[in-house]
Amino acid sequence: MTPIKPITIMLVEDDPGDQKLIKQSLLKQRISNEIHITSTGEEALEFLEKAKDDVDGFPVPDLILLDLNMPGIGGKEFLKCIKADNQLDTIPVVILTTSDSDQDIIDSYKLHASGYIKKPVSLIGFKDVLRDLEEYWFVICKRVTKEQMFYMKS
Repeated sequence: MTPIKPITIMLVEDDPGDQKLIKQSLLKQRISNEIHITSTGEEALEFLEKAKDDVDGFPVPDLILLDLNMPGIGGKEFLKCIKADNQLDTIPVVILTTSDSDQDIIDSYKLHASGYIKKPVSLIGFKDVLRDLEEYWFVICKRVTKEQMFYMKS
């Protein structure tokens, strides 16, 4: 069995309570995680620009968990920005939001979201959803490394 390498997750979430709950749930998983939390779309885009420039402490994430409803650059606009950037467009972005609006779901997939999850209301629900999310993206789903993606785009 291939050992599971540590993964880098970026959480783009403006609610401090949800940030804490999601971070705790992710850290309790069996996969070693490096979690970077940004509170706004603007802050997340700045982080990703530094990651593209290979600035220490700003790794390119393996997965982005994105809330839709944020002040400033909202989740849909953020998604539009990174999917238009050929250095970031292959990063899976999973929407994790309170909205279960059909229009939000359709819009997110049209903007190339990799998944859409309505936030659970309980701690156990959060843990279960995040465990399943990690299992899918980092164990079951076939992916290429960041190095392979960079080489293929060069």
